Amino acid sequence: MKVESLIRGQGGIAPRVSFLALANARRFRNGAQVLLYARPGQRAGQVQLVSANALQPWSPELEATTRAVTTELLGAQSIPAIVAVGDAFHVPGTVQGESETQIFLKTATGEPVSLSVVHRAGEATRWGVSLGEIVDDAAVPPAPGTLLWYRLACALPEVLPAASTRALAVLDAEAARGDYRFVMESLGSCGRTL
Repeated sequence: MKVESLIRGQGGIAPRVSFLALANARRFRNGAQVLLYARPGQRAGQVQLVSANALQPWSPELEATTRAVTTELLGAQSIPAIVAVGDAFHVPGTVQGESETQIFLKTATGEPVSLSVVHRAGEATRWGVSLGEIVDDAAVPPAPGTLLWYRLACALPEVLPAASTRALAVLDAEAARGDYRFVMESLGSCGRTL
């Protein structure tokens, strides 16, 4: 396969590469432009696909998203991978209908990441994600297609784990589960195929 360009790779890449084609590779006609997610193979000019879906039809949008996420991933302030959901807390407000839920996430690096969901009387429910020790009241949801969005949409379980609310009263636990559901619905489906 002829290489048109390289988004990321240490030491460059050969102008032509070969790899073991998977069953889904048959859907690409000869000469079709594809985006290939691979790691170096055993020999020069060989690459190993990172998954069964690592061969994707090229599009300007897919290339732009791949470049943007790769840039974020390699940046000095890269968002850590989410490995689990930690404890959740729910605090009712002093006014009927007001409350706040905080959900702490566990990361591969141990760096703090948390979700907050705020209910205010007469306002739409809002949520955000904080990166750091301080839970930021001005936190906002991540933009779709960003590394942070992928980290959350693709790593978080569909429902809040029971262990996250084990220390909460029944009504507070139910409210925290509802707020977590709201976050997951707002994030939408991961859609990642790799």
